[in-house]
Amino acid sequence: MARRWLAVMIFAMFCSLAQASDEATPPSVIHLASEDWEDYTAADGRGLGWDVLREVFEPAGVKLDIRSEPYIRSMGLAQRGEVDACVGSYLDESSDLLYPRWNFDTDHIYALGLASNPAPTPETLGSYRLAWVRGYDYQDYLPNVRRYNEVMRRTGILSMLTHNRADFYIDALTEVDYVLKWAKDPSQFRRTHIAELPLYLCFAKTPKARSLMALFDQRMEQLVKNGQLKPIFERWKQPYPFDPN
Repeated sequence: MARRWLAVMIFAMFCSLAQASDEATPPSVIHLASEDWEDYTAADGRGLGWDVLREVFEPAGVKLDIRSEPYIRSMGLAQRGEVDACVGSYLDESSDLLYPRWNFDTDHIYALGLASNPAPTPETLGSYRLAWVRGYDYQDYLPNVRRYNEVMRRTGILSMLTHNRADFYIDALTEVDYVLKWAKDPSQFRRTHIAELPLYLCFAKTPKARSLMALFDQRMEQLVKNGQLKPIFERWKQPYPFDPN
């Protein structure tokens, strides 16, 4: 009996040590889920966002494994631990996810409306009928928002505006420009800058994801300090979000 108990104890200790060793081993892959944003986190691996994250992780020996999913599903995958992190979240969007100290970019938020209408300001935004893509929750980040409609896809936005079903469509500049590409007469519309919102990776609450988040913060601090990310933003002709000015 004593020998059997000793064998069980030794086996349990071995399993515990093996698990601790696995958790201490630095991850070699980070599994990321993101919406397929053109020229940012495209499904084929192209884009500013992917280039920034490669610069963060790959020199540290961690390869990116990317998965293209709608934004809400990307967050759900991270909440369930099926991926290590989702890409492009605003701070503290979900209490079921972990947020690092560093953002990796900033969303330049614009209102798209008819050029014949007055341009909105952050102060007047709440008096208009707004629309944005479901799950983006701009009501939590923009002041005085009262009337808004969440749409499933961007294809009907221009029609909503021209048929007076919404006053302004709210989105990041790259997505506003994507919508405008489908306008027969782009001069009929006007873009108005209304906010800057930092973009984060939102990490799963798993030991591996916590270790990757610590690595992310460490690498971002180094890269911002030495200016190593700036050429990536210049190559994609986007504003550099870490300029102190």
